[in-house]
Amino acid sequence: MNLRIVGCNFRTANVDVRERLAFPPDLHARASAELAARFGCEVAILSTCNRVELFLARPHGATVLSTELATEFLGEVHHVPPETLTPHLYSHADADATRHLFRVAASLDSLIVGEGQIAGQVKQAFEAAQQLATTGPLLNALFPHALRTAKRVRTETGISLGHVSVSSVAVDYVKQVFDHFGDKTILVIGAGKMGRLTLKHLEELKPGRILVANRSPEKAAEVAAGCGGTPIPWDKLDDALGEADIALSTTGAGEPIVSQKRFDKQVRPKRRHGRTLVVLDIAVPRDFDPAIHDGDRVCLFNIDDLTRIREQTIAERQSHIRPAEAIVAAEVKNFTDDWQRRKNGPVIQQLRSEVDKVRDEVLTPLLAKLNGKLSLAEKEQVAAAFRLFQNKLLHGPIAALQDASKEGDRGTLIEAMKKLFRLG
Repeated sequence: MNLRIVGCNFRTANVDVRERLAFPPDLHARASAELAARFGCEVAILSTCNRVELFLARPHGATVLSTELATEFLGEVHHVPPETLTPHLYSHADADATRHLFRVAASLDSLIVGEGQIAGQVKQAFEAAQQLATTGPLLNALFPHALRTAKRVRTETGISLGHVSVSSVAVDYVKQVFDHFGDKTILVIGAGKMGRLTLKHLEELKPGRILVANRSPEKAAEVAAGCGGTPIPWDKLDDALGEADIALSTTGAGEPIVSQKRFDKQVRPKRRHGRTLVVLDIAVPRDFDPAIHDGDRVCLFNIDDLTRIREQTIAERQSHIRPAEAIVAAEVKNFTDDWQRRKNGPVIQQLRSEVDKVRDEVLTPLLAKLNGKLSLAEKEQVAAAFRLFQNKLLHGPIAALQDASKEGDRGTLIEAMKKLFRLG
């Protein structure tokens, strides 16, 4: 197949190494063109925060670029001594390389198994290579098949079900409590990084109103402006809690800002009858006293609760790895078998043509000699017998060629067949 992948990922290289080997758009274009021109091979580069991989291919002819040359190229492009890169790099060839790409696209090789972003990144890498005209027959067949495999894994297994970030888990829970959000009020307390990320997910629910409370009026106004919300003075926090349906808290305060006593005295009496409050307390230390949770009208979740739900989701995804790997194995076999058929097609066609020619050279004068002695039906029987003999004769060499291709030992047999059958 003449396919090789050389690269590193989050398992083999820390973030410092991956950052040094990353390919921003301008370098990606230059490096792809240089690789293709210098070594005469098809090229695609996948560069993400968790992996950097070179895909190198030659559909026919000499063996594709060696691991050593690829490592030297990476060092040259990034101004890093190759010997410092070698311990962090892996290399896969042919069927193993195909399996690796299919597993990557299906998110089986991801930091978080089942994450959906990698398939899009693989697609972008392929489309970028196509635009740079560095792909050819092999990569143009390989990448679309990888993406089809990823789609099969997503649709036929549960490996991508459920969210696994704390912020998205929080939103998933909120969606279980409320079935609509157009009349709901979200209160944001504080302005931590995790809180802002969670707020982005909550904004997608299109709530009726967002209130922002912060000890700093300037910070409250800044966060409110970013989400189309309304800043609330810090001394009006109790009133805001009384109006909220969902409270998202991430202040980083040294002790709880809402005790059970304060909540029972200042907030519960102000709640509308029958109205539920969901508190997402993702601050460490916690902002809300856990005792305010009653499991009925007030549901409180802290960072440990959300992390536990996240871990349960990850565990559930693990149960789908085996069927996903089975799909990948089947698709790798489909691709390699199909590619061998494509690769052997011209040789097999030439062999059949040569034997057809020899058959006709023998059969035509024979039928001419027998002209008048055989009926038309009998002549057809003789011709059919010759064709059957030919097919049985060629079955062995063709089957041996296909088997040798699967085992990676096609070249010697091809040369032998060319000599034996006088092929061009």
